[in-house]
Amino acid sequence: MNPIYDQLKRPLRDLRISVTDRCNFRCSYCMPEEIFGPDFAFLPNDKILSFEEIERLVKIFVSFGVKKIRITGGEPLMRRDLPVLVRMIRNIEGVEDIAMTTNGSLLKKYARPLKEAGLDRVSVSLDSLDDERFFAMNGRRGKVKTVLAGIEAAAEAGLYVKVNMVVQKGKNTEDILPMAQYFKEKKHILRFIEYMDVGSSNGWRLDDVVSKKSIVEEVSKIVPVKPVAPNYKGEVATRFAYEDGDGEVGVISSVTDSFCGNCSRARISAEGKMYTCLFATEGTDLRSLLRSDLSDDDVAAQIAAVWENRTDRYSDERTEQTASRRKGRIEMSHIGG
Repeated sequence: MNPIYDQLKRPLRDLRISVTDRCNFRCSYCMPEEIFGPDFAFLPNDKILSFEEIERLVKIFVSFGVKKIRITGGEPLMRRDLPVLVRMIRNIEGVEDIAMTTNGSLLKKYARPLKEAGLDRVSVSLDSLDDERFFAMNGRRGKVKTVLAGIEAAAEAGLYVKVNMVVQKGKNTEDILPMAQYFKEKKHILRFIEYMDVGSSNGWRLDDVVSKKSIVEEVSKIVPVKPVAPNYKGEVATRFAYEDGDGEVGVISSVTDSFCGNCSRARISAEGKMYTCLFATEGTDLRSLLRSDLSDDDVAAQIAAVWENRTDRYSDERTEQTASRRKGRIEMSHIGG
């Protein structure tokens, strides 16, 4: 193993891989219907990395010290035969943890095959327990009961489950308390996510952000909560334990806080570009490298050069002015969360 560090001495430890740019939802903060409509040109199959190409990249990244792999999208379960890819990654020496982020709509069908293939954890996106508000946020594409059934199927299959809720002022703030109560009772960790200025098409405004402080105050109406230490250095969520000892919640607060200082994540988009920041505007084309006659060592050298020159710290530097200059920024649907 040859660990590599960026200009701020941050190691490369986590790799997030988007396996498709397609999704069966049209969430307003990620793939709004008015942009990603029926005529939107998604990537053709030959422009998306094959499983073998992904496997090759994972082996290279593991040689740098990457231990955690997260599979994202789009909606990753729209990628055919996804358990096959999970098994390929599971068989790579050095991979310690494989997770997936999903909207949960197809999870009931695939939870057990994914677990059997080697998936460890799943993060399920759910923004409301109210069907009408959920419809309004996901483009009227999915029902709450379908996602809840997927969550329970994942838990029954032995997957560790977390639930992610993006909070937007005026859209689902009234759901903070019911969501916290429901998942406290179900023994699943709920993580609230501040509405972020990712991509350039979701109409983000600072006024629409509900802060970590406000979220924690609301959750405390159930049972008071207290901060607890992160599980590991670089964990993106701030953890809070219920003072009755029964469970915890988390808040991912990229807007009102920053977790850039310990960021050890690289992202690969569906078309094979490497991004060193969630808020990036430019990526490095790895697909062309993989489809050339370069050796693994040659590809590794170019990846290392990108990481070692990395200086990204967008959340540290964010202002409303910089956040409004978002043209050309990579969309969430290409690189996941």
